[in-house]
Amino acid sequence: MTDRLTMQDPRDQYPKPPFEAQPQPMPGLVQNMVPSPDHGEESYKGSGKLAGRKALITGGDSGIGRAVAIAFAREGADVAISYLEEEEPDAEAVIGLIEAEGRVAVSLPGDITDETWCREMVEKTVSDLGGLDILVINAARQQYRDDISELSTDDFDKTMKTNLYALHWIAQAAAPHLKPGSSVITTASIQAYDPSPILLDYATTKAGIVAYTKALSKQLIEKGVRANVVAPGPFWTVLQPSGGQPDEKVKNFGGNSDFGRPGQPVELAPIYVLLASQEASFINGEVYGATGSGGIG
Repeated sequence: MTDRLTMQDPRDQYPKPPFEAQPQPMPGLVQNMVPSPDHGEESYKGSGKLAGRKALITGGDSGIGRAVAIAFAREGADVAISYLEEEEPDAEAVIGLIEAEGRVAVSLPGDITDETWCREMVEKTVSDLGGLDILVINAARQQYRDDISELSTDDFDKTMKTNLYALHWIAQAAAPHLKPGSSVITTASIQAYDPSPILLDYATTKAGIVAYTKALSKQLIEKGVRANVVAPGPFWTVLQPSGGQPDEKVKNFGGNSDFGRPGQPVELAPIYVLLASQEASFINGEVYGATGSGGIG
């Protein structure tokens, strides 16, 4: 593999579609994806930007959350990751990578649609890590439906609770623990600005995440805590083949971007590191787009 920081044509840096058909049941496992996503397992190099920090990352077993967990550990942070019990095989791999950096790793299997668990998860993080100063709320539910008639109340409710209710419960529980200099980072999407017709509920929650985080940032800065949003475009994560997109769209995923390919999770990690670090000391209430196709808004 070429060093990802070596100057090269970004269009050819990672695999391009067409990809193999690879449907998985929700929530899916990274180990079953072809090609395997690059979360930075071999390619991310740290430089101590988060030395001594304590981070909680939801959805830290795979995709963007996995890349962020690896990057944070290599930047010197202790890291707790939350995930569903079905995702344990992926989570174990991430825990091993965090510990390989000599950092404390905390496993938090559970369902974030449960308010009680969200609050317990935060308290366990604070207890096991000895504090909390970086909160990354990233876990999400995405299940496409071709027509509004197919989007059931149960679907809508699960997506809202996973993507929005959990955001509120976790942020509310974490806020008292965040000291001046701490950072909150949420994950929205280009879907907040340019929604796909098959993702009615998902797109709605992603727009909500932008608004919620911008409002929260105005509250938290009063205690010296920053809050920002990352809004990705098409990234090669297990969210896509496990019901996030139709099989045909998975085969050609990311092909319409300016790069002719999807982004890899590791390509987002430096944005989260920046926003978590003191280098972002004058960045608050912002939305960082990484869409591969000309920005957001």
